[in-house]
Amino acid sequence: MAIKERMSGNEAVAYAIRQVNPDVMPAFPITPSTEIPQMVSTYIANGEMDTEFIPVESEHSSMSAAIGAEAAGARSLTATSSAGLALMWEELLLAASNRMPLALTLVNRTLSGPININCDHSDGMGARDTGWIQIYAENNQEAYDNFIQAYPIAEDERVHLPIMICQDGFITSHAVENIELLEDDKVKDFVGEYEPEEFLLNPGKPVAVGPYSVSNYAMEAKKNQEIAMENSKEVILEVAKKFAEMSGRQYGLFEEYRTEDADYIMLLMGSAAGTAKEAVDELRAKGHKVGVLKLRVFRPFPAKEIAEALRGCKAVAILDRCESYNGNGGPLGSEVMAALFREKVMIEAVNYIYGLAGRDFTVTEVENVFAELAEMVENDKEVEQYQYIGLRK
Repeated sequence: MAIKERMSGNEAVAYAIRQVNPDVMPAFPITPSTEIPQMVSTYIANGEMDTEFIPVESEHSSMSAAIGAEAAGARSLTATSSAGLALMWEELLLAASNRMPLALTLVNRTLSGPININCDHSDGMGARDTGWIQIYAENNQEAYDNFIQAYPIAEDERVHLPIMICQDGFITSHAVENIELLEDDKVKDFVGEYEPEEFLLNPGKPVAVGPYSVSNYAMEAKKNQEIAMENSKEVILEVAKKFAEMSGRQYGLFEEYRTEDADYIMLLMGSAAGTAKEAVDELRAKGHKVGVLKLRVFRPFPAKEIAEALRGCKAVAILDRCESYNGNGGPLGSEVMAALFREKVMIEAVNYIYGLAGRDFTVTEVENVFAELAEMVENDKEVEQYQYIGLRK
């Protein structure tokens, strides 16, 4: 029977970590993810789990230690935010290329500068091409559920890649919401034990991890890594189906909210999807055919699936909580538009930047975006294709 509780996003993820009880957790504190290792270390001190907690001198060290533990055959994880993820940059690439199925719980926070501790997706988006699976949460329930699904995805023999479970800093990490928790025994059965086929501390089968690769082999290794990322899409859906059977909560690569007959759709990730859904409900009550596509899985990027989901609408607003500094839009905008072109889905698309460094994103602003899409389609109004929402003049 589900356990009803009230928790912040950080509390929910820490509770999930306690239930999974991984072998090793190296961590270094950084706002707003500090509470996660703090809470996990408290669980350990109270004898509620037996994970080996390693306090390290930096985030680079925490990822290095996590890779080392994983290579030795231990299920490992860490937590970080913002500049902490940036400091891990070299190690992120090593974790993926060495095919280490470790987990990282990322509490999204803007990257400097200027210095700011509030939410946007510039940290996760900055690591989008490091070879990690990335799954984003709208609310505290999803942050909890996503972490429970993390290891079954990453450790699958078709995948063997590291995974980031992402949630929005302060918006979900520190806000308290009603949540349904699963029983400990159900979580343990669902996640299972980690039984790696090859690992450093296996005396009967010595292996090398991270050796130099000559040109005759390196390119093939990278292709195999890409195949694993492609495979992870199927595994994510398989794990989600099993999770739904256990919990009753359904997950996919993305969520479609009132899109069946929508003329205009807003596509975005994270907590802002809740704001967009509220606006959609208000506009639907007034007779406007609008909907939301909330992207859950950013890596692997479900390009074909997104294009098909948008095929029936007249226009889409693609919202990025990150600036790419390419002079042309955000990372989500670029990838969605490329997907539409490749799948020959010829609809209008406008890329917007919103919510940088914690800037508020309101129901009124969502309604304004939908109104702009309608003006563009119905009245041939020229719309700026790359614009900021809520920018002070």
